[in-house]
Amino acid sequence: MGTGITVGIDIGTTSVKALAVDGDGRILARARVPHDVHVPSVEVFEHDARQAWVDGPRQALRDLAVGDVDAVAIVSLVPSCTAVDDAGMPITPGLLYGDHRGQAGRNEADLLNSREFRSMLEWTASQAPDARGYWTAPAVAGAALGGVPAADYGTGFALVPLWNGDWQEAELAAIGVRPDQMPILVPDDEPAGRIGTAVQAPSMADAWAECTVSGADSDTDALVICGTTLIVWPVVSERVAIPGMWTIPHPRHHLSILGGASNAGGMFINWARRMLADAPPRTEPAGVPVWVPYLKGERTPVHDHTLRASLHDMEISQRPDAMMRAAYEASAFSARRLIELASSRTERIVASGGGVNDRQWMQALADCTGHPVHCVAVPEGAALGAAWHARVVAGLDARADSTRWVRSGAVVDPDPRWRSACDDRYHRWTELAAFPKGS
Repeated sequence: MGTGITVGIDIGTTSVKALAVDGDGRILARARVPHDVHVPSVEVFEHDARQAWVDGPRQALRDLAVGDVDAVAIVSLVPSCTAVDDAGMPITPGLLYGDHRGQAGRNEADLLNSREFRSMLEWTASQAPDARGYWTAPAVAGAALGGVPAADYGTGFALVPLWNGDWQEAELAAIGVRPDQMPILVPDDEPAGRIGTAVQAPSMADAWAECTVSGADSDTDALVICGTTLIVWPVVSERVAIPGMWTIPHPRHHLSILGGASNAGGMFINWARRMLADAPPRTEPAGVPVWVPYLKGERTPVHDHTLRASLHDMEISQRPDAMMRAAYEASAFSARRLIELASSRTERIVASGGGVNDRQWMQALADCTGHPVHCVAVPEGAALGAAWHARVVAGLDARADSTRWVRSGAVVDPDPRWRSACDDRYHRWTELAAFPKGS
């Protein structure tokens, strides 16, 4: 150990982000390598795993150009799966959350162990029965960078019954897979291997890494990650079970986060922006239609991939600015509904992800929830959280000290002129959108 610099790499839906960070949380270098997400039909959602999980992380690490570092951690979207050859190179598509090949046998009664990964794995093994392994995105990236195909125990706990302290041979055999073909699972804060001279930390889920350094550390906060996927995590003081939602430990162990992922994020916002070209910002609260944003089904809280988008209450005087504002509001309404379902004490939203650079999105989030939106100063929150995770695994800091790296940016307050109109449209939206019985 000598430089005090750690690297976090985040494999996202549309790009790989990487940060090199010093011990004080200062960003020394950043890199972003775009990649394609393949959606040839509404049922397919996949990466070219060689492009996104091998070439992207390698290029991002090269682009940082910071020389020796003490540790590297890789985080990613979950779940994901591909088959690899003897060199660790992908030989099947990189399946992502929501792909139809992960839908068979889903168990919605237990969302953490929904069997989506099991279905992905079963399909992948059927396509490449002689593969060297069946790995997740960060496992592929870890090996591609010269380390090992490793993930943390937190990942393992989401894969029960395939993993239960170790890979379960009988469960895997039922789908034609052996334990030695699976990623190596390592206790959360223990080194997995080395990438060059740097310690390799076991990978973890991107949203949990993001929470670690977001500053959403009170049960009056809700973390809203505005990336390609919208991820909403109200912070709660008690661990409770809400139908259709996940409850997992907060990095501050006396708290929990309750919520999940929605398709009403950047995937929907960017689609609307492409359809509407360069629509200017909307300036009038009235006359905005209501958009149900299910272009590709919805995840939390309904977990129904068959749902589709629809636009309501249109009239002849409305122009593209009204349609675009409706798209932003649809995303914000999705966040508000998850916050309300959590029965949380939320008083402010901590926003992270690339969407914090979109003032219209942040303003709609504030207007539609009625809460001030505190934008993080470092939008690449998952990569920043990964760099902190690397620091902990390298023995340079204690996990609980991550508040040292919290950096706040702009605060966006609700606009009083818009509140009544937004509330009316939200109630209309809840009538139109599908929710679990009793929600």
